[in-house]
Amino acid sequence: MDWQELTDLTRGRPFVVERVRLTDDDIAVEGRFEPPQLAQLSAEDQVFVAAFVRSHGSIKEMERIFGVSYPTVKSRLNRIAGSLDFVETDPAPSGADVIDRLRREEISVEEALAELERPQ
Repeated sequence: MDWQELTDLTRGRPFVVERVRLTDDDIAVEGRFEPPQLAQLSAEDQVFVAAFVRSHGSIKEMERIFGVSYPTVKSRLNRIAGSLDFVETDPAPSGADVIDRLRREEISVEEALAELERPQ
């Protein structure tokens, strides 16, 4: 079974993988593995995301590839983005980091307090 068949079979419903086989080593691992978010998209959306990455994020290229308008590409990207949880790319600094920066006078007391009050 390939990934498209699995995606069609699950039809967007949540699923877990319970067995993984490493084909080169003939090793199997059992457990409960949640697939990555992109693997949980429909096959069509996975193809769309792959095309977007291959086109280096060019909406013009996406218009050409799929034969659709700019608003259609944007709408689909927004819909897909709305279904994904995003990883925090700017996490709050630890309290120790803030204090160290304050001691080195890299930030003011007010800046330190603001960073310490920032939600984790």
